[in-house]
Amino acid sequence: MEKLAQKDDLILVLNSGSSSLKFGVYYRGANDEEPLLTGSAEGIGRDNGTLHIRSSSGERLLQRDGILESQIDALAAIAAAIREHIHASPVAVGHRVVHGGPKLRTHQLITPQVMDELRSATHFAPLHIPQALSLIASAQSTFPEAKHFACFDDAFHRTIPEVASHLPLPQRYYDAGIRRYGFHGLSYESLVHHFGDQLPERAIFAHLGNGSSLCALRDGVSIDTTMGLTPTGGIPMGTRCGDLDPGVFLYLLRTAKLDADELEDMLNHQSGLFALSSGESDVKTLEERVRYNDPRAALALNVFAVSVRKGIGAYIALLGGVDLLVFTGGIGEHSDHIRSAATDGLEFLDLTADKIQIVPAQEEQQIARHCRTMMMQP
Repeated sequence: MEKLAQKDDLILVLNSGSSSLKFGVYYRGANDEEPLLTGSAEGIGRDNGTLHIRSSSGERLLQRDGILESQIDALAAIAAAIREHIHASPVAVGHRVVHGGPKLRTHQLITPQVMDELRSATHFAPLHIPQALSLIASAQSTFPEAKHFACFDDAFHRTIPEVASHLPLPQRYYDAGIRRYGFHGLSYESLVHHFGDQLPERAIFAHLGNGSSLCALRDGVSIDTTMGLTPTGGIPMGTRCGDLDPGVFLYLLRTAKLDADELEDMLNHQSGLFALSSGESDVKTLEERVRYNDPRAALALNVFAVSVRKGIGAYIALLGGVDLLVFTGGIGEHSDHIRSAATDGLEFLDLTADKIQIVPAQEEQQIARHCRTMMMQP
């Protein structure tokens, strides 16, 4: 494999998901961050897990099937691939961190103080922050000479006005950090970068995947988004419930006698499309079941698509019209059915086909861009 970058030029990006770890090794190209290696570990903790690594030319360098016990195991395999194929260590490691709580709202160098702040913010995202802390610590041990940066998935939405961020609860809870944060910010940032000066004034971005959200942008700035305090809120998702009447939680606590951990697990891992379809969260599989007249699969897809359509309509009203609608994420990019159902009937709001685009998210590349910028700062 041709060596394309100098030793002091490499940035490793780690994009941590609930059961996956995507990564990329980037060097500074003529105009943008360019990948040397990319890959992902999927199905971490399951028997059907996979790890694949490819070169910048698309050559398959590693394909491994079988169980990876944790993201730490996946990181070890990634580090070994870097040593074998690049023969140089990264000078920076960029970490996607879903939630930093109320005090960590900008991308920044990871210091002991930042780690302490993340630990204190665990209750804002108990499913995500402990995993992020563990992976950061392991990466710091694996690449001790590198600078490590945290890129927060909610940072893009710190521009939303108080009317969007302030939840209708007593002020003391807002002061304690209970507010709308929004997520998928790195995906949305990559779309803003993609369009550059061509991004029109009024845009709606829809990141649809296992986790899904929508964002309203004016002049490239987030003014509202569907996710709230946590990535569980907003529209229904693969296994997450999205927004629910608070009375539902009270009913479950009182009648089903669920404790907080059981309720959290159900809302994040047993709800959404998975619950509506009686056990399936994959949209491609659900679409296949619909072709065989499965009513539960049809219900799940319809609930999802209608929720997206309602979000689009609401944001057209908020923006006073729309100049561009962008679909991204695994479902947004690949499901014609969902895109069609989500936009059906919105022509009366002047949402025409020429205003709709499909653009792949480039979260890893966006993290590399941020890291490069932060490395160059004094």
